Amino acid sequence: MQRTTLNALTVAVALVLSACAPIDGGKRRSITQQEANRQAVLAFYEKGLNQKDAEAALAYVGSRYVQHNPLVADGPEGFRKVIAFVREKFPNAHSEIKRSFGDGDYVILHVHAVSEPGTRGTAIVDIFKLENGKIVEHWDVIQPVPETAANSNGMF
Repeated sequence: MQRTTLNALTVAVALVLSACAPIDGGKRRSITQQEANRQAVLAFYEKGLNQKDAEAALAYVGSRYVQHNPLVADGPEGFRKVIAFVREKFPNAHSEIKRSFGDGDYVILHVHAVSEPGTRGTAIVDIFKLENGKIVEHWDVIQPVPETAANSNGMF
């Protein structure tokens, strides 16, 4: 094999291998674990927010649960209080996950939450951090779905 062909082949292999390497701060996470994380968050969300079953949802939570929403307390008890409130005040509330993304130990959801049927609801982006397949942190960004908008793009 000619030297230029060998050099080109070496560069091509290096590019392919670098493109396949995970970009997650040097931590190697398999696609399988990333998908398992995504499925755990989807199950947590369904059990907790839609079925309003805090105990079933907490099976997906780790030994710690750090909450970054300033209105919700840390830990399982804070989550239980939120679900009890939703179950009491909004028994017909439903959240539709429009899309979900996995990025290593993080899972991101884009959600349309409707607390009362027939209302516009809210657009939510939830971010979850997982460790060893369990949810350990949560952030959210919440925005009401407006009656009118300056464009026709929609929230979802």
